[in-house]
Amino acid sequence: MSARVSAGSVLRAQGLGRRYRRRWALRDCDLDVPAGRVVGLVGPNGAGKSTLLHLATGMLAPTEGTVEVCGGRPAGSPAQLAKVGFVAQDTPVYAGLTVADHLRLGARLNPGWDDGLARQRVRRLGLDPGQKAGRLSGGQRAQLALTLGIAKRPELLVLDEPVASLDPLARREFMQDLMEAVADQGMSVLLSSHLVSDVERCCDHVIVLVDSRVRVAGDLDELLAGHRRLTGPRREPDTLPSDVQVITASHTERQTTLVVRTDGPLHDPGWTAAPLGLEDIVLAHMARPAERVRDTRPALEVLR
Repeated sequence: MSARVSAGSVLRAQGLGRRYRRRWALRDCDLDVPAGRVVGLVGPNGAGKSTLLHLATGMLAPTEGTVEVCGGRPAGSPAQLAKVGFVAQDTPVYAGLTVADHLRLGARLNPGWDDGLARQRVRRLGLDPGQKAGRLSGGQRAQLALTLGIAKRPELLVLDEPVASLDPLARREFMQDLMEAVADQGMSVLLSSHLVSDVERCCDHVIVLVDSRVRVAGDLDELLAGHRRLTGPRREPDTLPSDVQVITASHTERQTTLVVRTDGPLHDPGWTAAPLGLEDIVLAHMARPAERVRDTRPALEVLR
């Protein structure tokens, strides 16, 4: 996990939206991504994660709002393009080109290309420079795409579900290589993934995007420290202090279970507090409003 200290924002969005005909894929999105960090972007399918990343890389233009990346408009100039590397969800490489062809293409298209770094990675990964990309395994193609992104020497590397189709071993190797590259180059990373375990392992800042809006964002350590599961005798959540934010609540006939966020200790012996992992925190914030307060008593008893 990166231990770098943030120095401003590497991506800032205000009222950002993108519409496809009558459907909004992203709308009213306000976001501030700290620089110098490994940032995990998580959320349900359809939350707008890929659309946000495509807007950030200049592959899409906003329908409304603004987005600024590395101090400028995405893809606004060749210099701006050079600041951002992108590895898409399907780890795109050209099936008919060899590994060496990809490195030559990367050198031709990227003014800051580090050919020594690219070739060193290819050797270390055991990739045959003469082999066509279409003959590589899924993990090898992902590593080749990562090599192209890293050797560009970007200020920000954007990855959209880069390991979604890989087996667990290939996924772990990819993430380990990514973290080594971050440590060596000091670049910022924005990683979208539905695999919360990968995010928890490698990211130091987390953003949860739900229905195109940021539901919660913060440093991983702070999010883990600030969320608790409370269990106790049945009672209403509004009995808690005002500085305790209730994320979800569920009730049985005798017991109440809450997921809460608070900056300080809870001085109430009626509650038993337990820590939460990142996956439980993410799932709690992803819950739809109707699911946030659940009563699991029998229906007849609820109506009584």
